[in-house]
Amino acid sequence: MLEGKRVSRISVRGFAVASATAVTTVGAVVGVASGTPQESSNDFEATASDATLLADIPSGQQAQVMTSSLAQQADAQAIAADSSAKKTAEETARVQAAKDAVAKQKSAKEAKERAAAEAKAEKEAKERAEKEAKEKQEKASRSDTRTASGTGSLPTTAKGSYTIAEIQAMARAVVPADQFQCFSNIVDHESDWNYKAVNPSSGAYGLFQALPASKMISAGADWQTNPATQIKWGLSYMEGRYGSPCGAWDFWQANRWY
Repeated sequence: MLEGKRVSRISVRGFAVASATAVTTVGAVVGVASGTPQESSNDFEATASDATLLADIPSGQQAQVMTSSLAQQADAQAIAADSSAKKTAEETARVQAAKDAVAKQKSAKEAKERAAAEAKAEKEAKERAEKEAKEKQEKASRSDTRTASGTGSLPTTAKGSYTIAEIQAMARAVVPADQFQCFSNIVDHESDWNYKAVNPSSGAYGLFQALPASKMISAGADWQTNPATQIKWGLSYMEGRYGSPCGAWDFWQANRWY
């Protein structure tokens, strides 16, 4: 664009100095960003001095010099921009990596807690199942023992009166052999095998001194006059509350009641 035209030495010199100074300044900035030491003030003076010499360059070559100067400025700016973008990207990546690590750690902790809770629930369910199976087996065993110990049944009809021997025979027919002594111990202490025994203070009644006495009706309406009905109720009560007559006897010894 300047080809074939004359430009004053002052204009050329001024532009050259400005261009060279700009290039040098950008170079200094780029040098700082990349770790290169800055030039001293003497270097700037030398550059300005060199730039003054551009006035002596023919006008046809001055365009090339100015074009080269602008290109160098653009390159320096691009380098600075790339360096800044790189640092920003690295910082962003570092922050994201830290967030990912925290999230991963939290997820692992939650998974561990869930696994522990599931294992605990599974263990408790297994223990409950084993306990129920054991209780079922014990109940079946008591039933088998009761049947093997005698007739396994009580008289269905009542009579006017019963002897202690008769009442004890009824009990032996239904109480498991290994539980009978405990059963007998309780009856001995509560009523001495008198199925019509009454506690004058509380109103407790029968072989087992049930209180209130009327609750024995769950075993039969003839609970007041039939020892078989009382035995049925007493055995059911001991097994239901203490697991067995011996369990009831253990409690009785510790508390003097059951």
